Formats: sequence, structure tokens, C-alpha cells
Amino acid sequence: MDRIIKITLAVFIIILVTFVALAGYSAYVENAYRTSLAGSYSYTCTIATDSPLSNVTLFIPVPEDRNGNSPVISQYSAQEITGVPDTWTTTLYDTGKSTLVRITIPSLVPPAGTSHAHPYAVTLSTNISSQTAIDTRNPVENSPVFRPVTDLALTGCRGNETPPDHRQCYSYQSSVYADYRSGPNASVSITSTLLGMNRWDIFGPRENEYDTDIYVLMPGENHGWATARGYLEQGLGSDDPVMQPVARSGRSS
Repeated sequence: MDRIIKITLAVFIIILVTFVALAGYSAYVENAYRTSLAGSYSYTCTIATDSPLSNVTLFIPVPEDRNGNSPVISQYSAQEITGVPDTWTTTLYDTGKSTLVRITIPSLVPPAGTSHAHPYAVTLSTNISSQTAIDTRNPVENSPVFRPVTDLALTGCRGNETPPDHRQCYSYQSSVYADYRSGPNASVSITSTLLGMNRWDIFGPRENEYDTDIYVLMPGENHGWATARGYLEQGLGSDDPVMQPVARSGRSS
């Protein structure tokens, strides 16, 4: 009987020690993650042309989540987007399905040496820190992207490397409005990008990210809406050891 009691006690002690060790490890991991976590967004919007443009009005989507929250709205509102020329005006518009930045430009005259192969480009940009972890695994549902998102479909990832199993790449479509006057041979492109990234340190630095962009190329004058090609690459980097973002209801994609 004493032998059975001793064995039972030993097993109990082993289980207790294992439980305490696992609980201590989990607590350490969670604390290290939360105290070292740093989220950030990097945003750019580039307008490029090889010819003079006049009376330019653009409506370009800004990245936002399904609830209409965007890391760059406050930056535009506070006029803190870098690279905006003095003669350009930026104004935000909420359509109910997406938020657009309206850019008005009296004239855009490229410098000498501009050509179709080497267009003149103006890039607006900003970097914003995030107070919470960014969902890099399912950004269409839980993080900012360029909306509306239509015709979302799996596609091959850019580059020649073979992506990890958890990396997924998608194509989609969005919309851009452009109204401007130009010569018949003009070429105008609009590219907007967003990179969302988490960094933390648990027994060494770790990070994960997603990136998305939209692109449209317009020949000659344009006076209306144009379809922008979208690309999304999600699930890059390390698995998040603690945070499990929950899908939220709100605006449609």
C-alpha cells in the first residue's frame, strides 16, 4: 500500500511540476510578446506620367478595414502625408463602402528628360505605428486593405522563391477615378501600397507582415472610373504566438 501511495505521490508531483513549468513558460512568452510587440504600417501613393496634365482630379482608395478604420485617415486629415506638393489639395471622402482621397492638381508638368520609359513620379507616403497587433494572416477580414475588394482569387506569389506553406497570395480588383486633360499619347499610372508588420522578441527577434497594392495604367485623357488591379500577399513571417485576431462585422469588403 505504501508503495502505491509513494508512486501516486511521485506521479502527482511530476504532473504538478510540469504544469507549473508550462504555466510559467506560457506566462513568460505572453509577457515577452506583449511588452516587445510593435506594429506598424507603411503607406505610399504614387502618381506617374510621361506628359503634361491639367485640371486633374483623382479619387483613390485609402486602406481601411471592414469597419472603416484606416491607419492613414488621420494622417491625411492632419496634412501629415509627406511628399504632397504645395499646389496639390487632398480631401477625404467616405462613400459608405470605402474611403477615398480626392487629389486635385491644377497642372502637372514633368521635367525635361521625362519619357515613356522614364516617367515623372510623385510619391505621397507615411509610416504609422499601431497600438495593437495587426492581423497579417487574414487582412481582408480584419486589417486595412484597398476597398472595395472584388473578384478576390488565389494567385501565384511574386518573385521566384517558393513561399512558406502559410503564405498566400491573391489578386483582386478595386476602382480609381481619374479626370484630367492631356495629349493623346500621354500615359498615366497610379500605384498605392500598404505594408502591415508586427515585430516582437521571444528568445530572439521575430516578425510577420502582409502587403497589398493597387495599380492602374491609363493611356491618353481620362474622364471617369478605371479598374485597378490589386495584389495581396498575406501570412509572411513567423506565426503569432499569442494574438488570435477575431473576424469583425462591419462594412462589406
